[in-house]
Amino acid sequence: MNYLDEFLLIAVAHFFAVASPGPDFAVVLKQSVQQGRRNALWTSAGVGAAILLHVAYCVLGVALILTQSPKVFMGLKYLAGAYLAYLGVQALRAAKPGANLNDNIANKTVPAEPVWFAFRRGFLTNALNPKATLFFMSLFTLVISPATPTIVQVSYGVYMALATWAWFSMLSIVLCKTKVRGFFQRSGYWFERCIGVILIALAIRVVI
Repeated sequence: MNYLDEFLLIAVAHFFAVASPGPDFAVVLKQSVQQGRRNALWTSAGVGAAILLHVAYCVLGVALILTQSPKVFMGLKYLAGAYLAYLGVQALRAAKPGANLNDNIANKTVPAEPVWFAFRRGFLTNALNPKATLFFMSLFTLVISPATPTIVQVSYGVYMALATWAWFSMLSIVLCKTKVRGFFQRSGYWFERCIGVILIALAIRVVI
């Protein structure tokens, strides 16, 4: 109970951070529409697991190294930008219409993707996101007191990982509902194009 105020502040800050649209949302939306609920839930699990990575380097003090080394942080930004751009280009390439223009795009199927690929995609999207890095660096340097025991800090991290997983899992379930998914699938070609453009725009934003 001694750390209840600190926890509530963290919980509110984390809620607004995770609820704001960004690369995680774009990827979960894409997976929900293209691959279905099971794949989207594993992607959400990957996003949640990546939170533990951010917490780990903050607790271990690596965040201090990042704040003191602009070159290292810039390297992370370029790596994240490259990964998001790669996902965006993939979406644009996959969006090219087939030779038969009479095909019904709404009925177009996408080869099933292994759940490990889905988990990895979600994990890398969040782990390489500089926005997430900055958020957790700020949280552990400005909000969480240095006097807070390590075990309590780790418990904060576990909560945020579970909350992130729950949030994106809920989104996955909603986005995979027949009517919602059908709406996006009917736009087929243009939906994938838009997701590709959004991911590339996010990549540019991350770098600059």
